[in-house]
Amino acid sequence: DLGAPAFPGKDFQDRFLSRVKPVYYLRTRQYSRSISQPPFIVNFQGCIFRSYPGHFQTLLDTGTGRYRKVVGNDIRPALGEFKEQLTDELRNEGVIAKKEEEGAL
Repeated sequence: DLGAPAFPGKDFQDRFLSRVKPVYYLRTRQYSRSISQPPFIVNFQGCIFRSYPGHFQTLLDTGTGRYRKVVGNDIRPALGEFKEQLTDELRNEGVIAKKEEEGAL
């Protein structure tokens, strides 16, 4: 409650906002990962996107200002799961070593 005479009270705001469904959801994140060969650090970023009523999409930044879909989920992935999905896609592309190759280094 801001105390302004024409501004609705907190209880009214809560009742109103509890009935509103978000139409779009966008959360971007940037990560870094160290590797054993040059350039030694890989910076990557991605986002979780949803356009209601569609599913949540994990998108990887291609480096050209565009995003590419990695995976889709019916429920929003946790940030740890989101980071692992991006990392797995980088492994599939050969940008970082596969899990079994990491142990051999």
